[in-house]
Amino acid sequence: MKEYKVLSQKDKWFSGKFDPMALENAINSYAKQGWIVKATTTAQIPGFAGPREECLIILERDV
Repeated sequence: MKEYKVLSQKDKWFSGKFDPMALENAINSYAKQGWIVKATTTAQIPGFAGPREECLIILERDV
């Protein structure tokens, strides 16, 4: 059985700002808990000033 987690720029690791070093730290922290990166993608998120691109990272681990 598998379990999944989705990281996005709204995650506590990023405080709303994308920072590659923060992403690396987050992935390494989750890796210590058995999570692996399964996929990455971007999504258009609607907003008041128009849509914005957001990075999504999908993590997977065995339960």
